[in-house]
Amino acid sequence: MTAFDDSAAPPPRGPLSGLLVADFSRVLAGPYATMLLADLGAEVVKVESPGGDDTRTWMPPVRDGVSTYYLGVNRNKRSIALDLTDPADLEVAQELARRADIVLENFKPGGLRKYGLDHATVSAGNPKVVYASISGFGSGAGASIPGYDLIVQAMSGLMSLTGDPDGPPYRAGISVFDVITGLHATIGVLAALHHRAETGKGQHVEVNLFSSALSGLVNQSSAVAAGGVVPFRMGNSHPSLFPYEPLPTADGDLIITSGNDGQFRKLCAVLGVPELVDDPRFQHNQDRTANREELRPLLVERLRTRPKMEWFRDLTAAGVPCGPINTVDAGVAFGQELGLEPVVEVGEGDRMVPSIRNPITFSASPARYDLPPPRLGEHGAEIREWLAKPAGEAS
Repeated sequence: MTAFDDSAAPPPRGPLSGLLVADFSRVLAGPYATMLLADLGAEVVKVESPGGDDTRTWMPPVRDGVSTYYLGVNRNKRSIALDLTDPADLEVAQELARRADIVLENFKPGGLRKYGLDHATVSAGNPKVVYASISGFGSGAGASIPGYDLIVQAMSGLMSLTGDPDGPPYRAGISVFDVITGLHATIGVLAALHHRAETGKGQHVEVNLFSSALSGLVNQSSAVAAGGVVPFRMGNSHPSLFPYEPLPTADGDLIITSGNDGQFRKLCAVLGVPELVDDPRFQHNQDRTANREELRPLLVERLRTRPKMEWFRDLTAAGVPCGPINTVDAGVAFGQELGLEPVVEVGEGDRMVPSIRNPITFSASPARYDLPPPRLGEHGAEIREWLAKPAGEAS
């Protein structure tokens, strides 16, 4: 497809340039996935209800009156507001889906069928479409369960693992399964695009928060499936490694991780307790894990003699993984110190919005940061004009 009429935008680029995404999603998992596709060059049209994406009103915090939640997952998109109950607007939505390479939606399973925007209907007129559906609990028996991240954190078991052993369960500090599901949706779309390149045929990609949660619980869900073991809350401790947690120093906690015997040997050398390496209680990881309550005070005794950043410097130099516990602003600042350029500027002039960069680096086709998160319906006129042209003239 040809880029929409936007003289301020540079020519399409990126590994996904030339692909059109009809984005019928809202809130987080879907918009995060389509933002990643947009960063990589795809042309994303964000279809919103006349009231707009819910996250536009999720505030504080705000920037220039706009929710930073919305700003964080909607760059590089164009917005059109459509009332799917209005015949004229519905025709626009259907034409957009007919021309799209990718359709991504997170309505309740089956919710788009009455509008002729479900996979079966769209693919009948657009057999090459990659159609991605995101739900909370799948399109089967769980179709009626609301797909909120917090509910999934609770029902998947994550909250049972989060918090102090003698305290209540806690949610994660972010909507972690929305993000993981958005990543899974992106992977599924890219795999389906490769399949289309090989076969000429599109397909239906389905992901759901609950399955993504069970997959994302990795070692903890594997403990159940493969070991018959039910994990439990351990605070900041790890069930299979020690040390692998915050340990107190002279002026605060320092995360220290020892993933193998070699790292433990280096840790003991820097702490000045090399004799612990040969202690039969601590020789191997399984020994240290089983005897963590005996080992912890021996390490803490040495760590309390110096400030955490001195230990961080010396342990890092020795090859021992460790790090201070930062606030988010300090984390962003540390990324800047490392030259990772965590913050990028999207758009220009009074529409410039600072944003966290796409984490993928390409040597030949970098991510783009051309369009700021759109105002509701900002590009409606040009999208309607483009769709009104016959497909051959519009491409």
